[in-house]
Amino acid sequence: MDITAPDFLRPLVQEPSRTGLWLRAMQTMPAGQMAEIGVWKGDFAAQILAQRPDIARYYMVDPWARLPDWNKPFNVAPEAFEAVYAEAMAKTAFARERITVLRGRTLEVIDQIPDQSLDFAYVDGDHTLRGITIDLLRLLPKMKAGGVIGGDDLCNNPWQHDLRFEPTLVCPFAIYFAEAIGLPFVALPMNQYMIQIAPQRGFSFTDTTGQYRDLSLNKAPPQPVRAAA
Repeated sequence: MDITAPDFLRPLVQEPSRTGLWLRAMQTMPAGQMAEIGVWKGDFAAQILAQRPDIARYYMVDPWARLPDWNKPFNVAPEAFEAVYAEAMAKTAFARERITVLRGRTLEVIDQIPDQSLDFAYVDGDHTLRGITIDLLRLLPKMKAGGVIGGDDLCNNPWQHDLRFEPTLVCPFAIYFAEAIGLPFVALPMNQYMIQIAPQRGFSFTDTTGQYRDLSLNKAPPQPVRAAA
């Protein structure tokens, strides 16, 4: 499989939903073992597991905990995280025999996944510069040759949220990561992306959206949040 091939990409860019896009992409991928980093309430995991009974092992990686050094909107109160965790477990309970829950930050739990074992991984966790750096670097050794890393929030403006929150730097870091390692990279609709573990092909950047011509961080921030009168 070549993730840059037009015949592979054409149906993906026509999908109206994020989950539909990935289910379509996975039709041509072996999916014996996969990981999701950043599970939240388990909606993505539940849909993938329901549609892909051939997934033998699905690693769910998420701290489900309030973090003192993570300034993002989803860093909710501890009791709220317990409810989110319970919801994720309930939504995926039908596939519990195929799931391994790794509750912790990537650095704390990633080595419980064997090296060169994953066919597919989906990264939707900590989108700060620190978070995406750790997630991609520590995930890479876990991938099989030819496997695919997918991800969310490839926002071509670091100010995904307002100025109270840490910038989102999945873009351009994920692209530069693929370039440094020498791997094909594809930018997809809905701020999705793919990196294939295919160093024999070398780095290429395929933009299916036309939104990534300028990867500089010199983008205007949103207007400051004004307190209510």
